[in-house]
Amino acid sequence: MAQKPAPPPILALRWLGVGAVPAALALAFLWAGGCFSPGRVTQNRLMGELHNSGSYGHGFRRAHAKGVCVSGWFDASGDASHLSRAAVFHEQHVPVIGRFALAVGQPYASDNAATVRSMALRFMPPDAPEWRTGMNDPPVLPLRDAHDVSDFFTAQQSDPATGKPDPARVKAFGATHPWLRSAADVNAHRFISSGFADDTFHSLDSFVLSAADGTTTAVRWTMIPTQPVTPSDAKAGDREYLFRELISDIHTHALHWHLMMTVAGPHDAINDPSQIWAQDDQTLDAGTLTLNAIESEDGGPCTGITFDPLVLPPGIQPSDDPILQVRSAAYMRSFSLRAGENRSSSAVTPTLIQTPESKKS
Repeated sequence: MAQKPAPPPILALRWLGVGAVPAALALAFLWAGGCFSPGRVTQNRLMGELHNSGSYGHGFRRAHAKGVCVSGWFDASGDASHLSRAAVFHEQHVPVIGRFALAVGQPYASDNAATVRSMALRFMPPDAPEWRTGMNDPPVLPLRDAHDVSDFFTAQQSDPATGKPDPARVKAFGATHPWLRSAADVNAHRFISSGFADDTFHSLDSFVLSAADGTTTAVRWTMIPTQPVTPSDAKAGDREYLFRELISDIHTHALHWHLMMTVAGPHDAINDPSQIWAQDDQTLDAGTLTLNAIESEDGGPCTGITFDPLVLPPGIQPSDDPILQVRSAAYMRSFSLRAGENRSSSAVTPTLIQTPESKKS
């Protein structure tokens, strides 16, 4: 299909090591974190800042704009059932609708190995409340709170002379925020897999599981692939190579991930997503995710879903991590805006989905 003209590229959080996440999203953290009063920064202004930083809009998600729908099911192992009364940890064959995406505001952007990838899921247990989660492949979020976000957003403002951030200001941000350096380094040096199918996805934020007896346990979770993991091997000249690979993989065989719950240790920060948890924390295999179908977002089952991380069933509660409120507010406003807009075709078209590409050699 013909490529649509695109606004200027979204500013990347390069120092943070998180690829092509829009810098204007920092303003979302700022707004929902309470640094400005609602009278000064509204949701409409927040979406306007995303647009001014290059978010395409026009019926697409304001961030993570390029994606594809997937579906399958989740089978609980039972190993996490003592930690949470949520049905998803007790039942077999829970239907799942999901979405793989790139963290870009441009739905027609070329695939890039370094761009943050996301996995978003909607678990729908029969006769029980659903659960939604959005995960990214960097292991940690190198922003601690709204003050850090405010400082970073200031450092990323465009220089009128160049239209780009001033490198000196970006460097100064790193120098004046040394407490974020360890998280940024972890993300900058993370292993980048060959595609969506062999990638690992992290909750980033912390949540609290509640058991039937009222016991609570703070956790983070990770989706770990059972597929063999190989290093990134970008295909020059193919704008949709990551999605073509995913389509080919699912046409060939079902894909599987283990949902691993990491239990917070005594020294782990529950309300600070920039903190890396201890390597020897207890982990539990909560079950297996199976994805066996893929559809374009042009009419696909995930198109009308906002994967708000605060859509939680009884047995899973939000922690006091401030970033959770920011994400929820930004996702919901983005959904409201795109629901009232005319949307053009996705880059990953139904034709591309229905025609399996050449199998991997």
